[in-house]
Formats: sequence, C-alpha cells, structure tokens
Amino acid sequence: MIDVGRMQALTQEVWGLEGALAPQHIGDLAWQAFSRGPGDWKVRFWKRGGRDVAWGWIQRPGKLGCCVHPAHRVEALFGELLDWFESETASEELVVWTLSTDAAMLGALERRGYVDAGLEPMAIHRIQFGAEPAPAVCAGFRLRTVEPGDLAARVDLHRVVWDPSRVTTETYAELMQVWPYRADLDCVVEGPDGRLAAYCLAWLDEANAAGELEPVGTHPDFRRLGLAATVCRFALHRLAAHGAMQAVVYGFVDPANRGPKLLYEWIGFREVSRALRLVKQR
Repeated sequence: MIDVGRMQALTQEVWGLEGALAPQHIGDLAWQAFSRGPGDWKVRFWKRGGRDVAWGWIQRPGKLGCCVHPAHRVEALFGELLDWFESETASEELVVWTLSTDAAMLGALERRGYVDAGLEPMAIHRIQFGAEPAPAVCAGFRLRTVEPGDLAARVDLHRVVWDPSRVTTETYAELMQVWPYRADLDCVVEGPDGRLAAYCLAWLDEANAAGELEPVGTHPDFRRLGLAATVCRFALHRLAAHGAMQAVVYGFVDPANRGPKLLYEWIGFREVSRALRLVKQR
C-alpha cells in the first residue's frame, strides 16, 4: 500500500502556501487511494534537507500525478521526476497531470516533448465562505449525514450514479476509517420512500481551513429536483460550521455534459485553474 499519509502531509503543506492553486487536496488523495481498492500504483518521494519536497504517483499503465513544493519547482527536480516516471512504465503513451497555473512544470514538460493533446481538462473551482445558511429541501425529503446503518445504501447510490464503478461496501468501509474522512461531512438527501436520493462527500483540511467536495451525485430517479445543489450547499454549510473558510471542487470540462460545471458555478464556485493532461508518445 502506498504511503498516503506521507503524501497528504506534503500536500497539506503546499496547500498552506498556494491554497486552491495547489495540485491536490488531502481529501482527494484519500478518495483516489481507498475508495476503489488497490491499483497498479507506484509512489516515490524526493527529499531536500531531510524533508519531503515532492512526490510522484504513477497509476499504470502510464499516468503520473505529482506534488512539488513551490520552492523546489526547478528543472533538476522535474528532470528526476520525469526520468523516474518514464523508466517505471512501459506504456507507449505517457500522460502527466499538471496545472494550467504551474508555469515551471508546464515548461519542463514541453521541453521533454509533452504536448496538450486536447484531452478534457479538469476545472478547479473555489468558493470563499461568508455566512453559509442551512439550505431548505423539497417537501418530503430530508437532509442528513451518513449514519452507521447506511453503508450498503450509500455505496449502492454511488454505484448507480457512477455505473460502472469499482466502489464496493468493502472499499467504502475502509475509506471511512481513513483520515480525513468524517461521517458528519458525508452528506445525503433521504427521499420520501427512505431511499438515499443524492449525496455530497465533503472533506476538511483543518490546518488550512479548507474543504473539498468529492464526489457528488444524484440518483437518476431523483434528478431535476435541485437535490444536487441542495446537498452541496448543505455540505458547504457543514464545512463552514467546522471552521472551513473556503472549499474547492474539481470537475471535467466536457462540452457534451456542462451540468456539473454549471451546478458548481450556480452555488457560488468560481474557476481558478485547470488540471491539464499533457501527453508524450514513445
């Protein structure tokens, strides 16, 4: 198993310096690493002065995510990171995630022959909190957070929304034991018939007073009732009540499915950056 806690420690430090322009949130790392079970992964850390300053996460066959401390975004370290990535995967297509606002990383990738091949970017949206009122919900529905007996229903809802999905009761149960998961931030809408109709899983980085929404979904039987917006507002209200001053949410920019981006902007998020996938063919 990869050392997610160590990855989160550096990610949290970078968030403290860059806020929403940091490449990940600690909650996103937990979700990616635990919600879908083990993957074909490899992680490496780089140290300077006895402290972690970078990590790279290969998800085979050929995808790299990384986090580099802003004081160490220099050509030499990028070179080590990319040398390691290219030597550790046999894929003919290499894909590296980087931010549109990270000029140093973009330059290093372009000099190594990586190009923007037109793959859908992921928009990073941020909202800064004022007073976050508790939202109202449609008559007959109830806003609440996940309770001990909800595991199977919570997983079933996710799997219906994201079919096909690798999330199972076993992987979600493991996720629920991992920092910084909190059941009191796992927000759901319960329908009149007792079924879970929509959800928004919120994550809180207490050190940086920063939340994240990941993931969000509505059961097909309950769409077009405004439940996604309502449960997201409920999650933001819960985050604010626990000390968060801002939150982020990520979403693919898909011209054929503009719904998620429009939803987040409707409830007050604004795009601040994009995560791009640069590609190199070998």
